[in-house]
Amino acid sequence: MAHPYATSAQTATAPKGSRGNGAALAVIASCQLMVVLDITIVNIALPHIQRSLAFSTTSLSWVLNAYTLTFGGLLLLGGRMGDILGRRRVFMFGVLLFVFASLLGGLAQSAPELLAARSIQGIGGAIASPTSLALITTTFAEGPVRNRAFGVFAAVSAGGGAIGLLAGGILVEWLDWRWVFFVNVPIGVLIALATPRYIRESERHPGHFDLLGAFTSTLGIGSLVYGFIRAAQDGWRDTVTIGAFAAAVVLLFVFISIERNSRQPITPLAMFADRNRAGSYGMMLCLSAAIFGMFFFLTLFVQEVLGFSPLRAGLAFLPISVVIAVGAGFASQLLPRYGPKPFMVGGALLAAGGLAWLTRTDVHSTYAGSILGPMLVFGVGMGMQFVSLTLMAVSGVAAHESGAASGLLNAMQQVGGSLGLSILVTTFGTANRNEAKNQVPAFLAHATPVQRANFDRTHVLPPPWSHQVLTTGVSAAFVVAAVFAVLAAVIALFVIQVRASDLERLRGGAGLTPGG
Repeated sequence: MAHPYATSAQTATAPKGSRGNGAALAVIASCQLMVVLDITIVNIALPHIQRSLAFSTTSLSWVLNAYTLTFGGLLLLGGRMGDILGRRRVFMFGVLLFVFASLLGGLAQSAPELLAARSIQGIGGAIASPTSLALITTTFAEGPVRNRAFGVFAAVSAGGGAIGLLAGGILVEWLDWRWVFFVNVPIGVLIALATPRYIRESERHPGHFDLLGAFTSTLGIGSLVYGFIRAAQDGWRDTVTIGAFAAAVVLLFVFISIERNSRQPITPLAMFADRNRAGSYGMMLCLSAAIFGMFFFLTLFVQEVLGFSPLRAGLAFLPISVVIAVGAGFASQLLPRYGPKPFMVGGALLAAGGLAWLTRTDVHSTYAGSILGPMLVFGVGMGMQFVSLTLMAVSGVAAHESGAASGLLNAMQQVGGSLGLSILVTTFGTANRNEAKNQVPAFLAHATPVQRANFDRTHVLPPPWSHQVLTTGVSAAFVVAAVFAVLAAVIALFVIQVRASDLERLRGGAGLTPGG
């Protein structure tokens, strides 16, 4: 039996028959994969983009940040749009906007053009992604069917990053960096064409758009992330760094005040009244920081220290996609029997163990001996996590708030990734600078005249000294990433409380009303 709040929406939207449900899930999962992998598909292409469009090393990071900041900042508004205007309609608009921006990105002839396209891509993703998750809640009845659907969605969400790295390596090595953007065009068009055929429109709920809330939350989060990135480059005492943090505090305080007094807030604060839902959001914040950091720093390590080509670097991450899917499938099958808490605690500890293992990486490490093992441990843990977190965060939510609930979960993922990565980059930069001071004397003692001249001009150490500096920074970043994962395990252990009604819903029973 479906949850009583979801009955009308499911009746209105669910395609008839398992084939219709399977096709609907394929459309939804394909959109989520396209949106999620775009976060990492560009990573492999960054050196080529830098040379082609004359980015400085510092400004190059904004190719990633322009996407993740608009994506994370507007996810809440995207979820609300689906509730008010109809989820299928909004889903299609978000997909087509994403396709348009991808085309602009591939055609960009300057750095500002590319950054503008990346920002628009983030807006399209922010509209499509939370709506796609909400479509699962209104297309599939609670119980084993929805559990399986969430398992697929979670595997795509968690594994999309590694798939993006692989796809980026293939496209950059065989074609051109512009194809990391062009590839979205045919995929997005096919999704838009298939949506009306396999997904029915959801019930529209009256309401208004909390534009001021969306504006202040986006700017507040953006200022916070910028503050950390600026601190990594110019230090904590830099005037702009301090100003960015101050602006973030003010904007986020204003955002909370707006939400408290709004009749239809973009972020219903009541969502946090349920300890399980609030705990799930907190865990997502921590674990997203860990997974963003793992991909970012391992990508640097395998290309700069191990000397992998773009394609080989992409292939190196393929195993993690497989084990994330295995972990998600394993958890989704056993959730009705054991509940989500064992997988939330165990998955976070596995992720922390994998990251702690990676802290032992040094310049003598090899992929098979030092990277593959911890990466697989981390991947299994993350796969178990994402399906459990997704179910706990949206289970039992009223149909008219499912878009906001799923948008908030996605926002935690993107904000956690952006904010966490900025913290990890700050840690990395600090360790880098300290190790560079230690390596300069050793370099000067062994450098040739040509090497000395290059160093005097660029202030950049050559290999193998630069490899030692990079590896020290990466190892320090993984220590902090492991702390994030441990914090997620603590939240799961002490905050999450699985009730009998939660297990009943996972098994397809009636359960209690939301919040009960």
